[in-house]
Amino acid sequence: MQVAMIGTGYVGLVSGACFADFGHQVTCIDKDAGKIERLRQGGIPIFEPGLEGLVARNVTAGRLFFDTEAAEAVRSADAVFIAVGTPSRRGDGHADLSYVYAAAEEIADLMEGFTVVVTKSTVPVGTGDEIEKIIKARRPDAQFAVVSNPEFLREGAAIEDFKRPDRVVVGLEDERARPVMSELYRPLYLNETPIVFTGRRTSELIKYAANAFLAMKITFINEMADLCEAVGADVQQVAKGIGLDGRIGGKFLNAGPGYGGSCFPKDTLALVRTATDFGAPVQLIEATVRVNDQRKKAMADKVVKAMGGDVQGKRIGVLGLTFKPNTDDMRDAPSLDIIPALQAAGAVITAFDPEGETEARHLLPGVTFAAEPYAVAKDADAIVIITEWDEFRALDLDRIKADMAAPVLVDLRNIYRPDDVRRQGFDYVSIGRV
Repeated sequence: MQVAMIGTGYVGLVSGACFADFGHQVTCIDKDAGKIERLRQGGIPIFEPGLEGLVARNVTAGRLFFDTEAAEAVRSADAVFIAVGTPSRRGDGHADLSYVYAAAEEIADLMEGFTVVVTKSTVPVGTGDEIEKIIKARRPDAQFAVVSNPEFLREGAAIEDFKRPDRVVVGLEDERARPVMSELYRPLYLNETPIVFTGRRTSELIKYAANAFLAMKITFINEMADLCEAVGADVQQVAKGIGLDGRIGGKFLNAGPGYGGSCFPKDTLALVRTATDFGAPVQLIEATVRVNDQRKKAMADKVVKAMGGDVQGKRIGVLGLTFKPNTDDMRDAPSLDIIPALQAAGAVITAFDPEGETEARHLLPGVTFAAEPYAVAKDADAIVIITEWDEFRALDLDRIKADMAAPVLVDLRNIYRPDDVRRQGFDYVSIGRV
């Protein structure tokens, strides 16, 4: 099939490359000429394991193309995907849909013949209705159907998630779109992937409900971690004990410094705003947003306490800056709350992240960036683990301790066993464990 993908951000580029790998002809379109030229030259603007090879393979095979102009690709497309950003709108937290609506206008002006217009961007309930209105107003003669097809990609595992998803959700109001969407995802039938067809508004809400539930699950175990510290329990054992219950499940029960990233913060906030607008407030999600914001800020206090209550002039080494491992994404990362708070308290920060340094340099002024993880230990009064990159899981603690001014390790991801670290002479602080 012929596919046009409007937007070459995280979702658009991964989805376009994966559709091409399924055998479809895909053109990814972006107005950023520099990004398109970089992609044509084999460069990848984001870090995602396996993506560079996937793109190169499909470009070489003649199935994946990149362009700044949408005309040719949209006119020949069976399906045109809208995969542009929907950031939180300044001031009120609603999703900013300006890029989505601009894409809809462009598609309306260019499409020929029956075209399925697919919203891949995360959008509030009712956005598909507005897209349909925009296209009808600009092209009363057009033959088209607007479909919601939300993405459920985890950064760091996006290719696997696209090719072996738990489910594919398709929301439609026009049955003419069903065979097109079924054919696009036909390769997944080999994996017996459930393809859930729903109404368009239901599909839009499924995406927000899924992210909100996962964010709430993370926030729940973080609050349990605080309770564990107060009563002398172990949050990891609590998580295991409840996660073995099939009704609960063990995923997203890892206590830490709070969730961040491109999805959970903006999607929970957008859901709260949408629910308020429709007069059906979601109080659990409101509490989740509030508690998570507070938690990220509280992590700096945890570090200060571990260092005796005063970090003025102290040197702190930080391991991990991105919101999660296997990505270079710094959006709403806990480090963006923790590090500035420590700097405001007088600490001097040296940090290392395997992929996040380029973006972090713009977001964290005053931080010294190290070339490798052991370098942050030089004369440090404490080391803080914020992101659980694999290469931090088996560090030579004797080597680190030898370079430190004081052997304090604050592990905000619980990647070490307390007894092991303390036996090596560290003052060790983790999350939800004593």
